[in-house]
Amino acid sequence: MTEMTKENKNVKNFPNLRFPGFEGEWESKRLGEIATFSKGKGISKNEIVDNGETECIRYGELYTFYEEVISEIKSKTNTDISSLVLSETNDVIIPASGETQIDIATASCVIKSGIALGGDLNIIKTKNNGIFLSYYLNSKKKLEIAKLSQGISVVHLYSSQLASLNLKFPQLEEQEKLSSFLSLLNFRIQTQKKIIEKLESLINGWREKLFSKKSRFKDEKGNHFSDWKFSKLGEVLTIQGGFAFKSILFNKGTTKVLRIGDISRNINLEEFTGVFTLEIPDKKYMVNKGDFLMALSGATFGKVGKISCNGEAYINQRVATFRTNQCLEFFYQLVQTENFVSYINSIPTASAQPNISNNDIAKYESMIPCLEEQNKIANFLSSIQEKIDTEKQILEKLELQKKFLLANLFV
Repeated sequence: MTEMTKENKNVKNFPNLRFPGFEGEWESKRLGEIATFSKGKGISKNEIVDNGETECIRYGELYTFYEEVISEIKSKTNTDISSLVLSETNDVIIPASGETQIDIATASCVIKSGIALGGDLNIIKTKNNGIFLSYYLNSKKKLEIAKLSQGISVVHLYSSQLASLNLKFPQLEEQEKLSSFLSLLNFRIQTQKKIIEKLESLINGWREKLFSKKSRFKDEKGNHFSDWKFSKLGEVLTIQGGFAFKSILFNKGTTKVLRIGDISRNINLEEFTGVFTLEIPDKKYMVNKGDFLMALSGATFGKVGKISCNGEAYINQRVATFRTNQCLEFFYQLVQTENFVSYINSIPTASAQPNISNNDIAKYESMIPCLEEQNKIANFLSSIQEKIDTEKQILEKLELQKKFLLANLFV
């Protein structure tokens, strides 16, 4: 941010951060004064085909696929082009309906012309910079747009409501400077995400090769290690389920409780922000640095994570921790294989939510190598995982930078 200078934060019509060389107040205008509005035309899911001739955008994709700038198009259709509504360069689109108020406040600028725009999309056309407007609506104006929307089970956003938005615009040259800068940052973020995706594909590929014995390590003399032997996980792992803490006592004590929603790749007990309780259960429910955990039910079903630092914490019911006198990292990788995930997903459940028991995990049979080969596999896969973790940290810093800039580059 060396190119930017801080402005007086008490002046309403200036952002907190501004590129040098730009002066004067930003001009207040309603969106309806500087834009026209229209709607897209419905494109059903059945009309989406891989070999379609016309690229298209459906409103649901704004929530799941696109961000502030749309350059690469996900979907295609062969629907008669004369019946479609096609984009013009610089169009800004925002959903006309959605499930929640905050979700519907999602704007994207389409920088390609001739893209079919689906139904339930508000189309905003303006002579201002569409990328600037998209970032603006998604940051400073997001909550305001959310409050404008109406509905309960389905939320609607009408062009008349968008037209009433009060905005502040700099001169076009400053808009273009801001949009170019934010687009470069966003491109860097997308590149970082692709780096992580490739690394995750790499580790998944190697995990399947190694655990299926399609690829094997050799000992120091260049010979294969001894044959793998079938074992049930319960024979090589100690699987400990969690304690049934009383939820009415949560946040009334100092004992840290790890629930299924707290399981992530690295669980830092020193930075733990979950729940605390008065109860202090048996030490067998305590987790230690290096332990790995698994969620046995709920939205995070099957998710695994590791304790990354020392500290006292206990596992709640529906969480399991694993220990072994062999290589724990090897088994941590094993329970992330496609075979194991398929196994736990195939276990029938009486409830609407998927769930498994410690006994279900203990019954899983797998081929297990000798300890030396376990260590080789574990070290190799963990080295890739460490690279993934490093790249994720870089991504997190970039996204924090973007969040800060969006909060300070607009009025």
